[in-house]
Amino acid sequence: MTGASRRPDSCVWCGREVAETGMGRRRRYCRQSCRQRAYEQRNQVKGTSIPADAVVLTSEEASAMVDRVFQVRCAAEDVATAVAEGAAAHEVESLCADLVQLAREAERFR
Repeated sequence: MTGASRRPDSCVWCGREVAETGMGRRRRYCRQSCRQRAYEQRNQVKGTSIPADAVVLTSEEASAMVDRVFQVRCAAEDVATAVAEGAAAHEVESLCADLVQLAREAERFR
């Protein structure tokens, strides 16, 4: 695969897009603070029954994530309805752009 055809990577901690480094290993975190938060979480679960790769969310974070996923589903249904009703290409294009934006926001779960 060439560098241009690869999908941009997401931060392991927050889900934001990670900048390409060019040479060497791919970056896993978008910034140092995300790397630090991931380190802190790994250390907090050591010696517990919680898996090291578990994602622990507060109830507010979990609720916000459910809301974002619901928004994505609604936007996808809007696109499907517009296509089924024969909407103009520019309308479907606008709905698709909204759907992509909502999906990007939903990826960020922290």
